[in-house]
Order: sequence, then structure tokens, then C-alpha cells
Amino acid sequence: MSDVTEESGLWAGIKETVKTVVYALLIAGVFRTVFFQPFWIPSGSMKDTLLIGDFLFVNKMAYGYSYASCPSIRIASLGIDIDAEDFCGFLKGDNDRMLGSDPERGDVVVFRHPVTGRDFIKRLIGLPGDRVQMKDGLLYINDVAVEVEQVGVFEETYERQGPQGLVPRCANGNPGQGGLCLKDRAIETLPNGVEHSILNIGNQSLDTTGVYTVPEGHYFFMGDNRDNSTDSRVDQRLGGVGFVPAEDIVGRADRIMFSSAGRSMLAFWTWRSDRFFKAIE
Repeated sequence: MSDVTEESGLWAGIKETVKTVVYALLIAGVFRTVFFQPFWIPSGSMKDTLLIGDFLFVNKMAYGYSYASCPSIRIASLGIDIDAEDFCGFLKGDNDRMLGSDPERGDVVVFRHPVTGRDFIKRLIGLPGDRVQMKDGLLYINDVAVEVEQVGVFEETYERQGPQGLVPRCANGNPGQGGLCLKDRAIETLPNGVEHSILNIGNQSLDTTGVYTVPEGHYFFMGDNRDNSTDSRVDQRLGGVGFVPAEDIVGRADRIMFSSAGRSMLAFWTWRSDRFFKAIE
């Protein structure tokens, strides 16, 4: 009789544990789908606004919801690759957003690549109907050059960074492992008054472009690290981002929670003390 009671109690305990785990996963899923999505910066395309290893939460409420608001779950070590389209692909195609509000020029935005579906983070430069062009490294919006103020240099150590082991590109060439990597730094002021830092390493192929006219319902994005960014300046068919449909926007990046200078965000001894809860500008 006691054996039966003990077994029943054990089974009841297992059921309660499973229920707790399931509820926790459901709550986490709803939280990630509706409110915020975690994002870890993997590349240097947004330096020095965002550094490799910055960890932040993307505000999904900022612009409303589309199929891209559904979570993607990718765990390479376990062979898991579940895309937002697997969950909510039936919502894709009309380029609409529920409870939507328009993103503003200068926002730092996470969006899905229109072809690959991978998450990108860039700064919103061009709104629907805008004419965007680069001339000798200077940004023009609607045929007017933006204001740029040179503010010195950005310095970092020339070494492998983040889990991908990426090395930075430098205005002073290859200074060698452990050397000082330099980039020109400037403050760019967009037409709506938003100021942000940009980096340049010198004359590059995308410093002078044709005119991009942003289609209705689409947006034009660029990285702050101008000479080291895959963005809207290159067509999707050529490996770039191109114009991004409104429905591919995930949300706005507002604040860095913490930042790891090491190969893993769990390596707390490499966390950068000056980036805790830092506002993204």
C-alpha cells in the first residue's frame, strides 16, 4: 500500500514539474513574441554605436506586429533551426503591421533579411519616397548633404573578436596582432536632428553610389561602421540587404543590457563595465 502511495506521489511530482516547465516555456514564448527579443551583436557593422558582444533586448512594441514578430529558434549545436516563417508564415505577404506605427529616421532597428530571413541590425536612413545617395563618403538625403562633424579617431585592439573570431578593418592597414587599429570618427546629423557616430577607414567602393529611391512600404538601412557594413547600398541579389519591406521589421533597439569582450556572453570576466544599461543613440 505504501509503495503505491509513494509511486503516485512521485508521478504527481513529475507531472507538476513538466507542467511548470511547459508553462514557463509558454510564458517565455509569449514574452518574446509580443514584447522583447534578445539580440547579441555578432559583427562590427554598427561600431562604435554597438560593439561585437553587446547584448540587448529588441522592443517589439515600438512598431507593431507582423509575421517577423514571431520568434526564430536557432541552436546550431543541437541542429535546431526554426524560422519565424515556420510559426507565422501565413501572415507574410501583405506588408502590413498590426497596431503599427512608423519607424523614425535614425532609429536602430532589427529586421529580417528579405531573402535569407536572418536577423540584421542597422540604422534607419531612408524612409518611403526618399532619395538616398553617397558621394565621396558623404550621405545625401533628398539631394541635400547631411551635416558631418569630424571628432577624431576610434581606437581598438587588432585582434579576433566575438564567437566568429572577426578581425577589424583599420584605416591604418594591418597593424598586426595586438596593434592599435584606427578609424576616422565623425558625428552625423540626419534631417530630423538625430545625431549619431559613424566610422570610416578610407576610400571604398560604396563611398560613391547611384541614387536609391526608396519604394512605398520599404526602408533603407545603413551600418554606422560605413566601410564594414552589408546594408541597403547593395542589392539583395548581389548579397546585400536592399530595400527592406515594413513587414520584415522586428523592432527597435533602445538599450544595451551588458557587453562581453570575450568569445562568449557567459564569460562575465570579459564584460565591459562601461556598457551596462547604456542607451543606444
